[in-house]
Amino acid sequence: MPEPPGLPPTDPSPWVVRFLGLIRPGGRVLDLAAGGGRHTRVLRAHGCRVLAVDRDLAALQSAFDGDPGCECLAIDLEDGAPWRLGGDYDGIVVANYLHRPLLPALGPALANGGILIYETFMAGNERFGKPSNPDFLLRPGELLELCHGDLSAIAFEQGMVSAPRPAMRQKLAAIKGPPGSLPP
Repeated sequence: MPEPPGLPPTDPSPWVVRFLGLIRPGGRVLDLAAGGGRHTRVLRAHGCRVLAVDRDLAALQSAFDGDPGCECLAIDLEDGAPWRLGGDYDGIVVANYLHRPLLPALGPALANGGILIYETFMAGNERFGKPSNPDFLLRPGELLELCHGDLSAIAFEQGMVSAPRPAMRQKLAAIKGPPGSLPP
């Protein structure tokens, strides 16, 4: 069971917003561990078709009920089952969530030219509060390890942030394919 990071943020992550424009307009996007839907909202506003996945759909269903461009799916991502969310996504967004067994499936689940936008807590965050369990904290450079084979890093950051609260964070934006295949 994941260690809760405290009250969930309601505004979209600036990291997600920064790289959102790289996702193909009208593209199909997976919002993994979507929580209350803060990124689902910004993805829908960008014109993306979204599959929002979370263990608890209460907040998602009330926010997106009747939206034909958004499918909400209740799945326990940590039940040990193999990847069952399909593929050919134009984008995958993951924020404030880490379940290491899912990491190898992210690149293969992207379509060629698809964008992975990932941001979560890393080692050292225990100084600032939760999450503090090493199972939920990335090792230094761990997200960059996803960038082998077909996945190429576009941007990577790690270290201390002060907003929305002091924390140790790691962030990755990557494309499936060579970096030169970014849209104009």
